[in-house]
Parts: sequence; C-alpha cells; structure tokens
Amino acid sequence: MKNTTRIFGWSLIVALGGFLFGFDTAVISGAEKHIQELFQLNSFWHGFTISSALIGTVIGALVAGKPADKYGRKPILFIVAFLFAFSAIGSALADSVTSFILYRFIGGIGVGASSVVAPTYISEISPAKIRGKMTALFQFNVIFGIMMAFISNYLLRNMGEEPWRFMLGVEGIPAVAYFFLLFLVPRSPRYLIKIGKIAEARSVLNKVESGDIEAEIDDIKSSLDKPGDKRVNLFSGRFSKPITIAFLVAMFNQFSGINAILYYAPRMFELTGMSSADSMFQPIIIGITNALFTMLGLLLIDRVGRKKLLIVGSIGMSVCLGLVSRSFYMQDFAGYELLIYLMFYIMFFAFSTGAVIWVLIAEVFPNSVRAQGQSLGSSTHWFFAALITFLFPVIAENTELGGGHSFALFAIMMVVQVIVVWKYFPETKGKTLEELGEEIIYDRN
Repeated sequence: MKNTTRIFGWSLIVALGGFLFGFDTAVISGAEKHIQELFQLNSFWHGFTISSALIGTVIGALVAGKPADKYGRKPILFIVAFLFAFSAIGSALADSVTSFILYRFIGGIGVGASSVVAPTYISEISPAKIRGKMTALFQFNVIFGIMMAFISNYLLRNMGEEPWRFMLGVEGIPAVAYFFLLFLVPRSPRYLIKIGKIAEARSVLNKVESGDIEAEIDDIKSSLDKPGDKRVNLFSGRFSKPITIAFLVAMFNQFSGINAILYYAPRMFELTGMSSADSMFQPIIIGITNALFTMLGLLLIDRVGRKKLLIVGSIGMSVCLGLVSRSFYMQDFAGYELLIYLMFYIMFFAFSTGAVIWVLIAEVFPNSVRAQGQSLGSSTHWFFAALITFLFPVIAENTELGGGHSFALFAIMMVVQVIVVWKYFPETKGKTLEELGEEIIYDRN
C-alpha cells in the first residue's frame, strides 16, 4: 500500500505535464475568435495561427526521444516546464501575429516533449499490475487541464479589453509550480540501469516494487543486453510491429476529431445559434464529461484491457459522429441535440482511445528504444492534430456542407479503427515491459 501511494504521488507529479498539455491545447478555444478579429486573419491564416502550437508539438515530439534516452527523463521534464511558462507569458504579451505564432510554437514544443517523456517515465516507474492506471493518469491530467481551460476561459471572458491575454497568461502559474515539484521525483530505474547506475536504480525499485528486486534488475538488464539492441536503429525491420501499432493508435486518435472539437467548440456552438456566453459555457459541460469518463477509463484499463476499450469506444464514437454530421448536413440544431451528441462522443472517447493512447505507445516498445518509440507515436499524433486543426476551419467555414463532411470522415475513420484494432492490436494488460518486449519484438506473436 505504501509503495502504491509513493508511485501514485510520483506519477501524479510527472503527469502534471499532461495538465499543462491539456490546458495549452484547449485554452486557445476561448481566444481564437478574439485573435482572428484583432489581427484581421482570413480563414487560412486563422487556421495556421491556431495550429502553430501544434506544429511545435510535432517538433517537440520528434526531438524529445533521443535526449530523454541520453540524459534521462527527468532533465527533459524540467525543460518542458520552462517552455510552458515562457510560452504562456509570451503569448499573453504578444503584440503581433508573428510574435504570437512564435510563442505558441515554443509552447507546442513543450507539449510534444511532454507527451513523449511523461508517459515513458510513468510506465517505467510503475509495476505491471497498475501500470495502465498510472500511465493513464497522464491522460486524466490532460483532460483535467482541458476542463480547467474551459472553466478559466468562461470566468475570464470579460476580463479587460483583451480577455484572451489573461486566458493564455494564467497557464504560467501551474507551469512554474510543475518545475519545482519535479525536484520531488526520482530518476527512472530502467534508465538508471541502462546507464549503469545499478545502486541508485535498486534504491528506487525498493520504494516501488514489493517482489524480488534483484530478479527485476536482472530482467531489465537482460532486456537491454539483447543482441543488437545497443545503439539500435528504431526503424530496423525488427521493430515494424510496434512502430505500426504506435502510428495507427496515434493517427486514429486524431481522426476521431477530438482536437477539432476541443479547439473550435465555442465557434461550433455559435454556429448553432447560441449566444457568445452560452457557447463559452457549453465546452465546460464537455470538459466535465471528459474528466468523469477518463476516470472510468482509469478504473477499467487494467481490468478490461486496452484492446476491448478501444473497440467499444470506437463503435460508440462512430455513431455519435455520424449524428453530429447529420446535424450539420441538415442544419438541424434545434434544442440541445448537438450538445448531447458531443457529450456521448466525449464519453466514448474518454474511456477508450483517450485513456489508452499514451499507455499503449509506452508499452509496445522495448526498453532499449522506448523513448524513441514514444517520440515516433507522439509526433504522429501531433502531425495529424496540426493537419486537422489547420484544415477544419478552412473546410467548415468555406464550404456549405463543410461541417457535415468533416464529421462524416471522422465517423468513417472510427469504423476503420474497430477493424484494425480487432485484427492487429495485441492485449498488453498485466504483462511487464520486459515480457512485452519479448512477445512483440522477439517472438513476433
């Protein structure tokens, strides 16, 4: 019990990077209309400006893996915290669209790096029986950050002549807190063993494991000593299966339409005829729903398994997205039907692909290339996030039935995800990272 409490505390601190990730992702939804009007942006530049942070996330995710493997997970997390704080303050003070794009881009680098390093660290500090739950804490914090961004946007919507500056700048407070809290967590035991610091790794493992510590150390060393693993090229043929899984789970996560909904939620509700105040309030309901059902995902992920959650969630999302698409095709926004469809969509997303993505990507790669593999999966996620966030306003605003077309595509992709997960994805629950390395990489089953 004591060990579990300690693991939870360390995982929660590291997962606060997910809170900043979520807050940064969603806070722009309250500011994007103000920014478009202030800088007189057409639909192209509007989409580019809002997606600038996501371009940064691609870069951050791509470059974070190798430094995390070389210098450790913890130093990179300190850099992430600094980038979040610098970006928040800079974005709030930006006096031109160019400087705004630059600061948002820098924050995006922090988001991308966080999505690589934080889940990797948590997966490496957690025993197999609770690894899914602990790693999914990262996603819960992402969702909690999204919810708090929606609440913050609503509360600050009338703050001064330019409320968007307060909306963006407030992120600096948790970013600074995150920096100092990181001093309380140890380095990853698997990274310590990798660089030969066995005594320090043993000390950490004694605090988190209740079984045979020496046997655990031997298993980790053995996984690192596989022939050809040292300085291995991630893109060698041996890693084709985990690479494919990471790519697909990341791609499908974004083709669910989640970022299009989170980034443009207020704008979507305004299109239905809601007042500006109501359109800022409705995302709060979505955010609360997201948080509650992500908690459900935390409870289920180590019991039900990753694969079943993905299948059930994808089926539910496809139905909900189809109904949203129908509303836009028919221009039928009577009552609260659109809000209800989106709430059910969020429910299915939260406990399935939302809860599973960072867990699965962190699990399918062996110790020798885990950070690099996480980098690949995360950069794929952010590439598609940037693409969809950029294209969504262009299609939705400049095409008569753009909203219908967009959500129809998302619905179709969720049907495809059901088939792919059922046919190809492994079940990883209850297995150690070393066992998964053997099963997925070496034994090919």
